[in-house]
Amino acid sequence: MRPFGPAPRRRRCKPGHAGRLTVGPPAPAPGLRRGPRPLLLHLTLAMLRSNASLAASLSWSAGWPTSKPRPEEAAALAAAIAERAGALPGAVLEETLRQDTALIAGIAAYRRHPYHRELPDPPVIFVEGDTRLLDFGGAGPPVLFVPSLINRAYVLDLAPGRSMMRWLAGRGLRPLLLDWGWPGETERQFTLTDYIAGRLERALAAVGAPVVLAGYCMGGLLAVAAAQRRPDLVAALALLATPWDFHAGDPERAQFLAHLLPLFEPALGFAGTLPVDGLQLLFAMLDPHGIAGKYRDFGRLDPASARATLFVALEDWLNDGVPLAAPVARECLRDWYGANAPVCGAWRVAGLGVDPAALRLPVFVAVPARDRIVPPESARPLAAALPGATLHQPRAGHIGMAAGAAAESALWRPLAEWIAGL
Repeated sequence: MRPFGPAPRRRRCKPGHAGRLTVGPPAPAPGLRRGPRPLLLHLTLAMLRSNASLAASLSWSAGWPTSKPRPEEAAALAAAIAERAGALPGAVLEETLRQDTALIAGIAAYRRHPYHRELPDPPVIFVEGDTRLLDFGGAGPPVLFVPSLINRAYVLDLAPGRSMMRWLAGRGLRPLLLDWGWPGETERQFTLTDYIAGRLERALAAVGAPVVLAGYCMGGLLAVAAAQRRPDLVAALALLATPWDFHAGDPERAQFLAHLLPLFEPALGFAGTLPVDGLQLLFAMLDPHGIAGKYRDFGRLDPASARATLFVALEDWLNDGVPLAAPVARECLRDWYGANAPVCGAWRVAGLGVDPAALRLPVFVAVPARDRIVPPESARPLAAALPGATLHQPRAGHIGMAAGAAAESALWRPLAEWIAGL
């Protein structure tokens, strides 16, 4: 990715054309993968963890614990330290070397894996800028999916057998996927109002009939606002892993992310966007050592297994992010994470306060129980604020619910059954 470089070349396609409108860098070919990105950050976090472990082991072996144990544990700890003081630093060094070696091996295995996504796009029925509305066919009611602005839409059309869109099309529905595309010169000036009251509403109007509007993650917030503004275009609402109370569970972490905004201002002012690696930095703050752990686990898999191939497909998607328009980045960090505006009733779109309680339509809310990106305590308040909402809580993670090995039972089938029963 070259977030500060010249605007990329663009190949346009007309509505109905199945080709891909390409803006921004294409997906990497095998052997040219960029991830896990930012790579230096994840390697540095692993190094700091190893060094901290070594330092702590030396302190403990010297009789100086780095934290105070509870009184009832003090005697047992003192006896254990005295008995094995000399062996502790060596054992910790051996373990850190093993874990670091496993991390490097896992990253290398990912980078040389032969998988490459080659699933063709379906026809396009709406184009504006780099935004496209993809029509996956089917003769049933239209279901328009709104993904996040910072991730590629194809996570919902990941691979053969792992495509929520194609699965729904074969179950009596007409799934449509809004691909926001790469922010060009115009989109870099966009606010959330421009995306919701402008581009999203025009995509809804292009369908020609009221839709079931389904928002995934950040897309769910956009869908709530659009449904309130245009009830004539939305027959029902599905919200999938959608945050609402940004301070639930850990308000200090939310405030910390908001306080990072001044550090990003030079990049926002220069590029007009928050670059992909800046966004990845924010996600890394949610689980600083999670990336290293999953790559160690991946290194132990058979590369030819279905599990390894799915891991690579999802990691390719995660590392193929989209920069966020600077005005939107400021709104999200300042108003959502800092002020917690949605749950406080202070979030406004085109001057209208976004109020889920004002919606009078069927609503399906999926809150995955193992979600680390949008914790359940952040998403459940939205279900509570929506009159008569159907709450679905699968035992799945944020991404696994939509595209993982168990996604059909976790989300696809329950959502299809709910829509069929409207």
